[in-house]
Amino acid sequence: MGTAVETRAKLLETAIQLIWQSNYHQVGINDICSKAGVTKGAFYYHFQSKADLFYEAGHYYWEQTLGELDHVISPKYTSLEQLHNLIDMIVERQLNEPFSDDLEVSGCPIFTAGGQVGSGEQRVIQCSQELSNEMLNYHVAIVRGLKGDGLLNGDPDILQISRIIHQYIQGLLIYGRVFNSLEIVRTDLREAIYRIVDLKQEYRILKDTDILSNPIQVSV
Repeated sequence: MGTAVETRAKLLETAIQLIWQSNYHQVGINDICSKAGVTKGAFYYHFQSKADLFYEAGHYYWEQTLGELDHVISPKYTSLEQLHNLIDMIVERQLNEPFSDDLEVSGCPIFTAGGQVGSGEQRVIQCSQELSNEMLNYHVAIVRGLKGDGLLNGDPDILQISRIIHQYIQGLLIYGRVFNSLEIVRTDLREAIYRIVDLKQEYRILKDTDILSNPIQVSV
C-alpha cells in the first residue's frame, strides 16, 4: 500500500487512462478503483465523486503536458518554427500515447469527455473549459507572433483565429478517432491550419517530407 500522495496520483492517472480508452460514462468508480488497485474508501478519502476526480485528473494531465508545450513555443524558435512545432507535436502525441493500443488516434480525453456529459456534470464541463482556455493562450502566442512577423495575409483577429485553430484541432482528432486513421490527421492538419491563419504561400510546407531538410527538434 502506497502513501496517500501515491494513492491519489494513481487514481488520477488511472482515471485519465480508462476514460481515454473508453469514455466518461462507461467508466465507473469501481472500474477506476479496481484498475488502480485501491479501495472505494481510499477513493472517497480523496474525491467526493467521479466528476471531482475527473476535474483533478484533467489538471494533473495538463501539468504533465506543460513542459512540452513550453518547449514547442520557446522564444528560441521563430514564430514559423513554433507553428510547425505545434503541428508536429499534435501528430507525435498520437503516435506516442501509451494508453490506447487499438487506436491510431486517441484524441484529447479532457475535451472529448467535456462534450460527452450533460449539464449535470458541471465539474467535467468546467475542466474542459478551463483547459481549453489554457491551450488557447498558446495558440494566441503563436498567431500573434506570425502576425507580428508579417507572415499572414490580411489583418486577422488574433483571438478568433486562435479559437478556431483549437476548435479545428479537437474536431479533427475526434474525426480521426472515429475513422481510426492517423493518416487523416497527418494529411489534413498542416494544410488546414495554414488556411485558418492564412499563412503566406511562400512560408508553407507543401508536404511533410519537405521539413526533413530542416527538421525542428521538439522533444523535451
